[in-house]
Amino acid sequence: MNKKTDPSHLTHISDILSKALSKYRPPQETGITQIWKIWDLALEAPIAQNAKPDTFKKGQLQVIVSSSVWIHQLKFLEKDMIANLNARLNTPLITHLRFKIGEIHY
Repeated sequence: MNKKTDPSHLTHISDILSKALSKYRPPQETGITQIWKIWDLALEAPIAQNAKPDTFKKGQLQVIVSSSVWIHQLKFLEKDMIANLNARLNTPLITHLRFKIGEIHY
């Protein structure tokens, strides 16, 4: 196996984006990269598999969701999700979630 195909040498896109953004944007604008890093840890597996963070601005996190059924379910869980995410971030960065149906990318 060469270095190009060896998965142990892969770098997660959030690490690359975090480094690039830190050069060109102030730290307060890089909240989305922090959210990407903790997303799977802060939420239960079924939620993390069916919803992914998309954009973040002024406390509002837009979340791409796999279906309208998941949007309905996540609206009931919004407060808990915000609390869990902010706890993992160690700061009250997220104040509101906005859900949108779209394609989930892993």
